Amino acid sequence: MDLQQVRNDLKQRLPQERYEHVLRVTATAVELAKEVGVSVEKAEIAGLFHDYAKFMDKEELHDLLKQDQEYDLYSQYHAELWHAPVGALLAKERYVVEDEDVLQAIRFHTTGRAGMSPLEKVIYIADLIEPGRKFPGIEDLRKRINGQSLEDQMTECIQHTLKFLVHQYAVIFPYSFDCYNEHVRRRKEQ
Repeated sequence: MDLQQVRNDLKQRLPQERYEHVLRVTATAVELAKEVGVSVEKAEIAGLFHDYAKFMDKEELHDLLKQDQEYDLYSQYHAELWHAPVGALLAKERYVVEDEDVLQAIRFHTTGRAGMSPLEKVIYIADLIEPGRKFPGIEDLRKRINGQSLEDQMTECIQHTLKFLVHQYAVIFPYSFDCYNEHVRRRKEQ
């Protein structure tokens, strides 16, 4: 796969600010992958594609989402979540990304899920903590996860995300709860 071609495509598809976010997520994912022993190549591909469908027209996004096996579930939740499964679909269709781990990392970078692979965790974490993110509590989160195992980083990140969503009175996707519950159980068992 020609990753420069993917970058060029992204530059055309996304607003400049979002394109720069994608590049920062990719760089963060590559560094984290090196630290935790995950494939750097896979982290780079998944990082580049994680927001591939982010700024698609809502109608087109919805039409593509209908091809997804979990359309009925996703369609019940905010359209903000749709870009993840559609991004995985487009990576497969347009760029022949066939590695299921990469596709799952793209698909679940927003919600998380129980049973995430190390690559999925790397992309989820990188998307949340990339250096351009400026939201309340991000500096504290970055400090808390610094030097921790991938599992502990993921636990902190999913907890942070759920606290934010609850504070916003947002409807929460069930896979996010599953992810949180799995990590809390793991932590309690230690």
